[in-house]
Amino acid sequence: MKWLNKLPGFQQTPYGFEWRVLRILPHITLAGTVLPALTAWFARDALAQQSLIDLERRIQTFDFLMIGIAVFVWTTSLTVGIACVIIWLMKGPAYVADGYEVSHSDKPKP
Repeated sequence: MKWLNKLPGFQQTPYGFEWRVLRILPHITLAGTVLPALTAWFARDALAQQSLIDLERRIQTFDFLMIGIAVFVWTTSLTVGIACVIIWLMKGPAYVADGYEVSHSDKPKP
C-alpha cells in the first residue's frame, strides 16, 4: 500500500500574499514590542513635572496601557501567523485518502 497518493489532475496554487505576511511578521512583532516600551520610557520624563502621588498613578496607568498594546500585538501576530501557515498548507498538494469499504452502505439497517 502506497501512502500519500497525490490527487491526479490537481493544480497547485502558487504561494503569494501569505509568504509576504510571514516575512514581515517578525518585524511587526518587534516594532510592536519596542515602540510601546520606548513610549513608556519617554512618558516617565514627560510626566515628571507632576506631584509625586499623581505621577506614580499616571505612570502605572500608562505602563499598563503599553503592556496591553504589546500583548495585543503579540496575540495578533500569532493569530495572523497561524492563519498564514494554514493557508500555506491548504495551497499545497492534494492527497487521496484510501477508500474504506462499509459493509452496509447500500442496505442500511432499520
